Amino acid sequence: MDKIPDHLFIKCPVCGKSFYNKKIGAYKLCPNCGYGFRLGAQERIDMTVDEFTPIDTELSAPERFLGDEKYAGKLEKSKKITDLNESVQTGFAKIGDQEFGLGVMDSRFIMGSLGTATGEKLARLFEQATEKNLPVVVFSCSGGARMQEGIHSLMQMAKVSQAVSDHAEKGLLYISVLTDPTTGGVTASYAMEGDINIAEPRTLIGFAGRRVIEKTIQQRPPKDFQRAETLLHNGFLDAIVKRQDMKSVLAKLLAWN
Repeated sequence: MDKIPDHLFIKCPVCGKSFYNKKIGAYKLCPNCGYGFRLGAQERIDMTVDEFTPIDTELSAPERFLGDEKYAGKLEKSKKITDLNESVQTGFAKIGDQEFGLGVMDSRFIMGSLGTATGEKLARLFEQATEKNLPVVVFSCSGGARMQEGIHSLMQMAKVSQAVSDHAEKGLLYISVLTDPTTGGVTASYAMEGDINIAEPRTLIGFAGRRVIEKTIQQRPPKDFQRAETLLHNGFLDAIVKRQDMKSVLAKLLAWN
C-alpha cells in the first residue's frame, strides 16, 4: 500500500488533532476545536464584505531601510507571496448598504509585523474615515513591531493610536477584530483600542511570548492563558465570534454607529 502524502492531512496547532484536508471547509476551520487557520488579507476580505475599494496600495517600506540586503530580500519575498506592498490591506468596504473603513493585516508578510508603511496606511485609513464620518473595522494579525526598522516601527504604535483617538473624538465607531496571532506592539496599541474588541475562537493574544514570560516570572503560566477564551473570561474582550458568523455580526454592530 502506498504511503499517504502528508499534505492529505492537516494538524491543528491548537488541539493537536489531525484531520483530512477536505474537512477544513470554506472558512478554514479545525473540525475538532473550531480554530480558524490563518488567512491572507484578500481571502479574509472576500469572505467578510460585499464590496471593497483599496487605498494607498503603493505605500511600502521607505528606501532608507533597503540598504539591509537581508531585509530587502524579505520584503520582496513577502510582496510576491501576498501580492501586497505592505503587511496590511486598507480601504473602504460595504456590508449591505453600510460603508466603513477596513484594515486587514496579512501574517504572510513578515508575520504581519508593524513597519513604517503599515502604520502610515492604518493612520491614513482612520484619518480618511474620520473625514468621511465612517466607522472603522481592523482585523489584526501580527507578531508585533518590525525590528528591522528600529525605533521607527515602534513610533507607529503612537501614530496609529493618535489617529484612533481623533476618530473616537468625533463619536465614530471602531471595531477591532483580533485574529491568530495578535501580539507585541500591535496588541499594546490599536488592536486593543476598539470601542468593541472581538476575537476569533482560540486566537493567541498577548504581548510577550510564553517563553519570555516564563523566564521573567520564573513560573509556568496556564496552558491557555493567552487564548481568546481566557481573555474574554478576564474582561479583555467583548466577544468571541466564529469566522462563519463574522460578517453578520459586523453588520449588526455597524448598524449601531
